[in-house]
Amino acid sequence: MRRLAGAILFGLATIQGAEAADRLTLVLDWFVNPDHAPIVVAAEKGYFAEENLEVEIVPPADPSAPPRLVAAGQADVAITYQPNLYLQVEEGLPLVRFGTLVATPLNALVALEDGPVKSLADLKGKSVGYSVAGFEEVLLEAMLKDAGLAKDDVTLVNVNFALSPALIAHKVDAVIGAYRNFELTQLEIEGHPGRAFYPEEAGVPPFDELIFVARKESVGDDRLTRFMTAIEKAALYIANHPDDGLKLFLKAHPDLDDALNRRAYADTLPRFSRSPAALDRLRYKRFAAFLAEHGLIKKALPVDDYAVALE
Repeated sequence: MRRLAGAILFGLATIQGAEAADRLTLVLDWFVNPDHAPIVVAAEKGYFAEENLEVEIVPPADPSAPPRLVAAGQADVAITYQPNLYLQVEEGLPLVRFGTLVATPLNALVALEDGPVKSLADLKGKSVGYSVAGFEEVLLEAMLKDAGLAKDDVTLVNVNFALSPALIAHKVDAVIGAYRNFELTQLEIEGHPGRAFYPEEAGVPPFDELIFVARKESVGDDRLTRFMTAIEKAALYIANHPDDGLKLFLKAHPDLDDALNRRAYADTLPRFSRSPAALDRLRYKRFAAFLAEHGLIKKALPVDDYAVALE
């Protein structure tokens, strides 16, 4: 009877523990890809469960929607981009950054390795493809200035997200907004090696590529703190066991087991934040000033208005 009673009590405790797990909805910035490896590994290794969290990971139907869903209270957390956060906050969305996923820029200006562009100065008189007006144009303008050129020295061509195809077909001499962990590998796999020029080495302040945002009123919600604890565990696990991390990622998403995604995983490894809950206030302040200087935002707000370090 004692054994039976103990078994019943253990079973009840297990059921209650399962029922007590706090739900949290995370909307990704795009379809699942190696940029999201720490999130996938946190789920596969049980790190979310250890923090008593049940995390629903949702790829968006519309990549522009995640921050708006969080702002509207229809999701708890979204992944977005540090440069976009300033625009979202200026627009009036009640968002705050509370963590970092990818801690370096991924954007780059890319040309073909065997093409005429060997340096940024070689862009004079050349054509540059882009996908999204606004931030990509600002990146290009700053990089051109660093090389002693002006925006009028190049011809901008909207290639509608077909960055690699536009380069391969020689429709443009270079593209801005290509990802160094995807397009460069894609070009190489297709037999057209690329040459990358990095914004943070050419007049653009460094910034976090991918960040976690929540509603401002949620800052005191300890689910966010527990979520970041799990993400940190996963990021460190990947750093310590990169091959095992890849196996877990591909186990969860076997459709991504190809040369491009394996290479993208390896290329993104050094860029995952190992201290994802930490906040580099100077970096955020400096980048706000950069965006204001280039007219993308009206003014640089205090960092506390849009970014926090959870306690």
